[in-house]
Amino acid sequence: MTYVSSIPARLAVAFVNSLVLAAVLVLAPTVTHAEAPRKPLIVFMTDFGTLDDAVAICKGVIKTLSPDGEIIDLTHQVTPYSISEGARLLGRTSQYYPSGTVFLTVIDPGVGTARRSIIVKTKRGQYFVLPDNGLVTLVVDRDGIEGVREITNPSWGLKGSNSSTFHGRDIYSPAAAHLQRGDDWKDAGPELKDVTRLTIPRVTVDSTGILGQVTALDGPYGNLVTNVTPEDLGKLGYQVGDTVRVRLAAGKEVSLPFAKTFGAVAVGKPLLFIDSRGLVSLAINQGNFAASYGVAPPVALQILPKWPDRFRQTSPCDFACPHKQLLAP
Repeated sequence: MTYVSSIPARLAVAFVNSLVLAAVLVLAPTVTHAEAPRKPLIVFMTDFGTLDDAVAICKGVIKTLSPDGEIIDLTHQVTPYSISEGARLLGRTSQYYPSGTVFLTVIDPGVGTARRSIIVKTKRGQYFVLPDNGLVTLVVDRDGIEGVREITNPSWGLKGSNSSTFHGRDIYSPAAAHLQRGDDWKDAGPELKDVTRLTIPRVTVDSTGILGQVTALDGPYGNLVTNVTPEDLGKLGYQVGDTVRVRLAAGKEVSLPFAKTFGAVAVGKPLLFIDSRGLVSLAINQGNFAASYGVAPPVALQILPKWPDRFRQTSPCDFACPHKQLLAP
């Protein structure tokens, strides 16, 4: 009888204990584990191409030093040795990436010479690991420079490798990995006061029209990318819907409509438009302007003043004949 009567008491004690434990758990401070800060991206650009192992070797070096770091390929198809093209792509792309991003860029026709290997930190907080040959010109013109370091610290290079012709592997890739894993960029080497800059062609606008330059081609489409802005075009009074006269290399003069997009003209017809960069471009709807007109940048380009309205030609053949030269009556 004593054993049976003690069961309710034991259950009551267990119930009370469970309530006490629950109260303790509710009132106890919550312990949280802070997530480790995410490593910055490496954005990688070269003129190496992808036919051999150069790009893969550089990525292997990075992954050895920073195994969980992310690498994004900007492109490895920069025209060989074209510092100006690399500078243009770097300037355009970097504005879309966050602070802390590491841009690893190897277009280095002076590899093994006295040119310096540097890290540039901009006022936007991005890092650029590259040869000091002008590649960073457009970036620093836009974003400013917070500091520059020459990469001279042996511990920031690839151990046991000292090639005079593959600094992408031996200097730039390991330096980018050190930055990605959080090492102090000031440890890379001594401070420098400035960087080498390219001389950038400037657009002029006067009574003879706009004198600019075709700076590049847009991907596989053969669109001409220029350094002319909509504001430059506006100084001549051109508006969407107008016919624009353009003088290309070798004296070729073409006339084409100023349109908003490719589909505003028939397939196979040329147009002038403002591209996604905010620059004047020339294209053929579903065609290749550069191939059709024999244009290979960099090359000069002139946009001529508007014809007076009484001379404006509106015949359909104005846009149907790619090489037609329009002459005033």
